[in-house]
Amino acid sequence: MSDTQLLFQLLRQVSTELPADVRSALEQAASVETAESPAQSILQDILRNVELAAERQRPLCQDTGTIQVFVRPGLDFRRQQFLDDLHEAVREATAQGLLRKNCVLAVSGKNTGDNLGPGSPSVHWLDETNAPETQVTVLLKGGGSENMSCQYSLPDIPLHAARDLDGVRRCVLDAVTRIQGQGCAPGILGVVIGGDRAMGYEEAKQLLLRPLGSRNPQPELAALEKTLLEQANSLGIGPMGLGGKTTLLDVFVKETSRHPASFFVTIAYNCWCCRRQTVSL
Repeated sequence: MSDTQLLFQLLRQVSTELPADVRSALEQAASVETAESPAQSILQDILRNVELAAERQRPLCQDTGTIQVFVRPGLDFRRQQFLDDLHEAVREATAQGLLRKNCVLAVSGKNTGDNLGPGSPSVHWLDETNAPETQVTVLLKGGGSENMSCQYSLPDIPLHAARDLDGVRRCVLDAVTRIQGQGCAPGILGVVIGGDRAMGYEEAKQLLLRPLGSRNPQPELAALEKTLLEQANSLGIGPMGLGGKTTLLDVFVKETSRHPASFFVTIAYNCWCCRRQTVSL
């Protein structure tokens, strides 16, 4: 199978099949909600939708999002050849209805019709390795969830948030409260402490690739992840903001270096439909 075909199959899979860890988290969430409540009903409908999408090989959501591609190059990697193969795979996946035509030129509003255009697909280059294969991960990120992503600059006087982990906690809970279930809750958060404004969003989006339930190896950040998940789910916002015990499926936190004058907290929000899959070329 050619690399173009492998990339096309990757796009098909990521559009139609929810990763096992995300599905398991949704099943667990449905089991703890009050029987016959709106929250449990919503989660059961989501799980039925997941079954139908995989069975019929149709998109999990009508918004197939922006195409985020994370590439870890191996030996003898050829960047331009890879991009040519990727673009051809995107064209074909769009033509077959696996990807909605979501690439719109910002100023003119013109739809390119094939999901190709300036910045689309969005390719993120990760560190090279000495492996013989190149690892490619695709994340389809819906527009509604992307709209909920945000960034704070500490100290934040109205939130009483200082430049410390408690300040980070206050920012994240403020963001969840403001979102109020928009962006198709229950959601998943990638939270980056530090960096500059651009690095923060880049790194926060990469955190969405982590398996649900995994914890940061730094004990204080692992503890913060657990605290944020528990406290966010205690707010009662629930699936789609209609009340319940499951506002978030997980929270991932990462520390980066920063300039002494800056202390950013960047939050990447993803909806329950965390569509990510990986292939080796």
